[in-house]
Amino acid sequence: MSKIGLVLGGGGVTGAAHQIATLLAIEAATGWDAAEADVVIGTSGGAVVSAMLRGPGLSIETVVGDSEGIHDYSERLRSIVFRRGWPRHLRSWARHGLLRGIRHPGLSFALGGPAPFRVDGIAEWTESDFQGATPWPTRPTVIVAYDLEHGHRVAFGTEEAPDASLADAVAASCAVPLVYQPHLIDGRLYLDGGVASGTSADLILGNPDPLDLVIVVAPMALPHARPNRHFYEPLIDRAGSAALEEEIERIAAIWPHCETLVLTPSHQELEEMRANPMSPDGAIPSFFHTLRSLRSGLADPEVWNVLERHLLRRVA
Repeated sequence: MSKIGLVLGGGGVTGAAHQIATLLAIEAATGWDAAEADVVIGTSGGAVVSAMLRGPGLSIETVVGDSEGIHDYSERLRSIVFRRGWPRHLRSWARHGLLRGIRHPGLSFALGGPAPFRVDGIAEWTESDFQGATPWPTRPTVIVAYDLEHGHRVAFGTEEAPDASLADAVAASCAVPLVYQPHLIDGRLYLDGGVASGTSADLILGNPDPLDLVIVVAPMALPHARPNRHFYEPLIDRAGSAALEEEIERIAAIWPHCETLVLTPSHQELEEMRANPMSPDGAIPSFFHTLRSLRSGLADPEVWNVLERHLLRRVA
């Protein structure tokens, strides 16, 4: 039986919907349940999907809950994801974001800056629906966030990381700068793990034994620009792809016999996903667009041959 690692990158609300559909499509095609992955690494929206996997698992019920329609689901998701709050931690922003941005011009000025929403709802949702009775999953699970004060990523769930509940780690990983206020864990402020890397796939190397296959689902690492793209998309894709390429090269150098399969949205899927990656209204349409697209996407020989080699052997 192959040992499988699963990396779920950032991508907002629509990116998480894309990842759920992708994993359900793989299960339908191969019989492999992503909850069985030997290691799961989640960042931002991928952190939420990771919590789902390690909790109740993925199903239509996991996605829609007790919603009675698309509008009802969108409103419920909006109430969870977008909770308004007075701006906090402005002193930390001035010190670790604004001053850093002045010294090193770039996007650093936005880190920890004033934002209209809190991630408390995401933490509560994770704790009530996905966390279960224990503060952390028993199977290897890593949630990536960004330490605002020290300026580096933190891999919650590893021995080197501070102790945190799954709910707090997921909330911190989702704290997108300028959208969400930083999330406080044990006196320290954290932001979206995508600040450091959209995927952090290289953290898979922390597994004690080499894996046979690493599946990376990366909604924001499109290798080629799509037609009719929004003005901001090249920046997203360039940053995500560059980091991911380096991470995959590192995996290959240390685990030469490990295969890596990177799955990104098709141009057709992105028409729905990229209008507003944070839109709850785009979640269900993105989910169904992905399912439709993957009927042919998984059949691509370069993809199917890898899935057949490693996943079909698990079906007995």
